[in-house]
Amino acid sequence: MVTGGRDRHIYRDGWDSPSILAYVGRTLSAMVTTLRTLAFAAAAAVLLAASACTPQAQPAPMPTVSMACVKDGLPTQTPGKLTIATDEPAYPPWFVDDKPENGEGFESAVAYAVAEQLGYARDDVTWTRVRFDTAIAPGPKTFDFDISQFSITEERKQAVDFSAPYYLVRQTVIALESSKIAGRTSLADLRTARLGAQVGTTSYQAITDVVQPTSEPRVYNNNDDAKKALQNGQIDGLVVDLPTAFYITGAEIDDAVIVGQLPQVGSPEAFGLVLDKNSPLTGCVSAAVGQLASEGVLKQLEQRWLGQVAGAPELT
Repeated sequence: MVTGGRDRHIYRDGWDSPSILAYVGRTLSAMVTTLRTLAFAAAAAVLLAASACTPQAQPAPMPTVSMACVKDGLPTQTPGKLTIATDEPAYPPWFVDDKPENGEGFESAVAYAVAEQLGYARDDVTWTRVRFDTAIAPGPKTFDFDISQFSITEERKQAVDFSAPYYLVRQTVIALESSKIAGRTSLADLRTARLGAQVGTTSYQAITDVVQPTSEPRVYNNNDDAKKALQNGQIDGLVVDLPTAFYITGAEIDDAVIVGQLPQVGSPEAFGLVLDKNSPLTGCVSAAVGQLASEGVLKQLEQRWLGQVAGAPELT
């Protein structure tokens, strides 16, 4: 390099300072985009891999939020604010009193935890209501991310981005209040019970692989048939995923209760935050979810809001 005065530099290839600065700017921008993409891929890969581990296995360390993933550097809907969407009404135990802004309920608590990881205070968060189907439809979004029990699927990925999973769905035993297994707390308590599940589901696998009852589980073509069997006393307990368990016990069968959640089995359904397709926020939001997972925050929120408050304890 040859200097040509205090305010101007001439380089070997003939570039002047403005050209060099433009080149460096483009290079740094590309590096940031690459880092965000890598953070997203790492977060998703590790969390999904962890779901296939045994219940005793510990997930690998998750990526942390980088310097580029901070409040002042994120291109959100409103500068300096984070707009989070959910459906209306917002049901418990995911939200409480249909007020996502109160921070109560599992998904409201997760949303605020992600916001905090990205540097947003509670006052910086704005909630908006978006219908479930609208949120996952193609097209520009009116939110930065949406949280509403969205299962991550390949089909949906064609229209929207997903963050790394913030929740891996657990299989759950429900029973009538009069059942002999109502109030039981351990897997051993379930081994002599007559259990049922829909054929070919992870629920059925949970019975055979985790509970391992002394009698063959009853198999049904669909959950409607299985619910009738439970109500008629043909089975002591029915195994369904946790969101379905909340719905059945809360809205469908008045005297049905949740006995408890089973240890993870198979390849569970995963919930992710929804973002606009190719959103520049996806990598940073995924990194924030990953950090919450590695620090045990997501597990603590799950135990509090889905276990203790909602009455779905873990069976051991």
